[in-house]
Amino acid sequence: MRLFVGLGNPGAKYAGNRHNIGFMALDRIAGDHGFAPWRGKFQGKVSEGVLGGEKVVLLKPETFMNLSGQSVGEALRFYKLSAADLVVFHDEIDLAPGKLKLKTGGGHAGHNGLRSIHAHVGAEYGRVRMGVGHPGHKDAVPGYVLKDFAKADQDWLDDMLRGISDGAADLARGDGGAFTNAVGLRLAPQRPSTGKKAPPAPAPKAEPTADEDNRSPLQKLADRFR
Repeated sequence: MRLFVGLGNPGAKYAGNRHNIGFMALDRIAGDHGFAPWRGKFQGKVSEGVLGGEKVVLLKPETFMNLSGQSVGEALRFYKLSAADLVVFHDEIDLAPGKLKLKTGGGHAGHNGLRSIHAHVGAEYGRVRMGVGHPGHKDAVPGYVLKDFAKADQDWLDDMLRGISDGAADLARGDGGAFTNAVGLRLAPQRPSTGKKAPPAPAPKAEPTADEDNRSPLQKLADRFR
């Protein structure tokens, strides 16, 4: 069994924020894979389903970002799961927009949602780091992540969310490589074949046979000494 947690802030005011990309990822997974309707539990909203043969619980904490760990810790205790069964989807300002990385363990890098989860369950859980870019100055970060994605971001954002949904079953099975490959295929799809065949290679020139040798006797003599 796995617990997938998306980080964000509750309410329509925050729905389109960069900080809410974790909520967006779980909404896409739930919608694409026929999960049960969302219901209130663990100070958040939960939805249950099956991915890759594994039971998966999706959780969107509604404690606001800075207290996300309260909701996550409660859910882990209820299901008798460990941090190793947890995967958190979150915004990552240290990755360019449209970039995604999967990691386990490590620091929280100042992300308040991760900081709270660290405090409640420790650091050894999986993270899907979803790049949203950096505003350029540390002081501008809070305002940046609490603003909606720009129109120019919509294409890569949609591709990333689709890729996450494509690879969700692999992630549930613990196959991180297949998961990141699925996302990569959406973000940088292979170029389609043009359908044109390569031109045939020119046939090698055959040496003339004795019957086909039309050289004069003088030319044959000259060629012998070349």
